[in-house]
Amino acid sequence: MARRAVILGLGNVLLQDDGVGVHAVELLREDYALPDDLEVLDGGTLGMALLPRLAGIDTAILVDAVRSDAPPGTLVHLEGDEVGPAVQSRLSPHQIGVADLLDGLRWLGAMPRRLCLLGLVPERMELGLDLSPVVERNLGSLVDAVALEARSLGHDLVRRPS
Repeated sequence: MARRAVILGLGNVLLQDDGVGVHAVELLREDYALPDDLEVLDGGTLGMALLPRLAGIDTAILVDAVRSDAPPGTLVHLEGDEVGPAVQSRLSPHQIGVADLLDGLRWLGAMPRRLCLLGLVPERMELGLDLSPVVERNLGSLVDAVALEARSLGHDLVRRPS
C-alpha cells in the first residue's frame, strides 16, 4: 500500500527539549495502534536524507521543538506556508536540515499536498538527555494533538488500553 501520510519526529535527543519530536513519536507508537496508511518515523537530525521518505506523499506532519514567544511547554500548530519560516529561523542546528529538506521537496515538485508542524516551545536546549519538566508535562498533550491531526485527515488511530 502506498504511503499516504508520514508523521515525522524531529530533533536531537542529546539537547534536552530539542528532542521533543523524537520523544513524541516514540510515545505515539506506544500509546496508539497505527493504521497501515500512516508511517511514523524518527527523523532525528537526518535532514536531506529524509527526502525519499517525504517525496510525493499526501500529508506530512512534522513534530519538533518550535520557537515562539509563548511560554515554554506551549503547544504550537502551524500549517502549510507557516512551516517553512518556522524551521528557517534557527532554533537548533538540525532545523537547517529540515529547511533544506523542504526546499529540496519544493525544487523537485514533490512537496506533500498538506504540511503541518506540531510542537512544543522548548525551555532548555543544553546538552542533556532529559526533557525539561514543563516540556515533559506537556508531551502527552503533544502526542494527543498529533493523533487528533492524523484522525482529522482520515487516519484511524486508536488509543491502546492503559
